[in-house]
Amino acid sequence: MAENQGEMSPIEMKVARQVEYYFGDHNLPRDKFLKEQLQLDDGWVMLETMLKFNRLKALTTESSVVVSALQKSKSGLLEISEDKTKIRRSPDKPLPEQNDEYKDAVKHRSVYIKGFPLETTLDEVQEWLNEKGSIESIQMRKNVHRQFKGSVFICFETEESAKQFLERTDVKTFKDNEMLVLSREAYHAKKAEERKNYKAETKAKAKQEKQQQQKNAEEKEMGLLLDEQTGCLLKFSGELRDVSREDFHAAFSGHGKIKWVDFTRGAKEGTLLFDGNAKEAFEKAKEANEGELKMKGSSVTWQVLEGDEEKEMLKKIIEAQQESYNRSKGRGGRGRSGGRGRGGRRGRGGRDQSRTQFQGKKTKFDSDNEDDDEGAEAPKRELEDGDGPPAKVPKTENGS
Repeated sequence: MAENQGEMSPIEMKVARQVEYYFGDHNLPRDKFLKEQLQLDDGWVMLETMLKFNRLKALTTESSVVVSALQKSKSGLLEISEDKTKIRRSPDKPLPEQNDEYKDAVKHRSVYIKGFPLETTLDEVQEWLNEKGSIESIQMRKNVHRQFKGSVFICFETEESAKQFLERTDVKTFKDNEMLVLSREAYHAKKAEERKNYKAETKAKAKQEKQQQQKNAEEKEMGLLLDEQTGCLLKFSGELRDVSREDFHAAFSGHGKIKWVDFTRGAKEGTLLFDGNAKEAFEKAKEANEGELKMKGSSVTWQVLEGDEEKEMLKKIIEAQQESYNRSKGRGGRGRSGGRGRGGRRGRGGRDQSRTQFQGKKTKFDSDNEDDDEGAEAPKRELEDGDGPPAKVPKTENGS
């Protein structure tokens, strides 16, 4: 490199800075075209070729200006050939190895700045940074459409320069814009936290949307069921102290299939859901019992539900059936292996040991059977997955 021949003019400062950027540690390892040119002539590149680079061409089209700028530069990064037609990176300043150690060092020498107006140019950023530290490179961050995002990464020549820059008070504003200034390490930590929060929010939102979709689907399906299931509910009331759900299955065996029994042992009323016409099943059962259908010898009042009362009761039964199925599925068959689960201890409580297991979609109604439960406070409309193996019971004609 020739000796320094005086102070650099503003244009020479820009030219020297631009050419040294092309051959600098930040750009050269990533510049495929320039690396190819270096292979042709022992690292030398024709000035004629360099003047075709867009940013340099915008500054000057004269090789003499480039030569003069590099001769006055104090960086010592580039050499000029004797005939002043070629330049190359000085062999005394080889490119550093792009290993993890080097990348970590670059990270500690880099600063993130955000807040520039989107129309800001590189020249404006460089001018703003003048005399604010020994800067190696400026990276204007752009989006996928190659548009400036309003933020930059600045790599300083030393870590100490980067630390001093972060402590400056005159970098907090740019053209009245408030600037965010962070070390690159702090920037990456901030982005990692933002990504984590975004992922959590997205997951929560997706879960909420899925639940809402499921709810809408269930409400739609329930609406269809309410429209389709008409004339299938038979309400009963009377002295039913000793009557079990199994007794209702027996009473209607051969006359109609009961899909669900809404009745708690000891209660004085309940409802039967038939797979078909409830009135027809009742008339057949009554005829088979000499015109009066009793339960365990006690008189019972029977009423086929209609209209709004029918819809409300059917909705109640559908919800109870779905709740029972979800509860059964949620337990996952706990206690089936005969361990410490509740299986095998049905005799202690008011639960039905002979009930069958419910399986299938919520639109299926298969009533459980009931033996002689002794607990008067057993929950209504139970159709749970038994904790122990279900006892074997004879099947009646209605499928109970």
